[in-house]
Amino acid sequence: MNRVFLSLGSNVGDRLAQLRRAREAIARQVRVLAASSIYETEPWGYTEQPGFLNQVLMGETDLGPGMLLDFVKFLEAELGRTPTFRYGPREIDIDILFYGNLVMETPQLVIPHPRLHERAFVLVPLEEIAPGLRHPVLGLTVADLVARVDTRGVQRLKAA
Repeated sequence: MNRVFLSLGSNVGDRLAQLRRAREAIARQVRVLAASSIYETEPWGYTEQPGFLNQVLMGETDLGPGMLLDFVKFLEAELGRTPTFRYGPREIDIDILFYGNLVMETPQLVIPHPRLHERAFVLVPLEEIAPGLRHPVLGLTVADLVARVDTRGVQRLKAA
């Protein structure tokens, strides 16, 4: 089994329901070991859109990295994600953050996620469940990475 960390995000429709459905669907192929709280976050990249709800999951899977990518892309479509533009609004977004200590780069998949160290909306929930997790390229822990980003736009939901 391979330890993986996945991020979930939604800013279209019933965002809480979208995250719940995504967690349930992911469990078909990934044994979820931990789930962060849900955080409301400001949009990143393209800011003229509604805020997101974000969450990070830690799990185990026997899927290889490419098969895991195929699985999460299938789930996004199954859960109603419709094509928009880069960083645009979406019903559900599922990203692979880490796959064990694997470092890989193909045209389809880069692990660890290439921009996770810049994104408070990923780092804050990730720190909640794995503060000591070390980035295999940067050599820093998640807690170290959180200390380097502006977290003001990331608010934990009180009742989620």
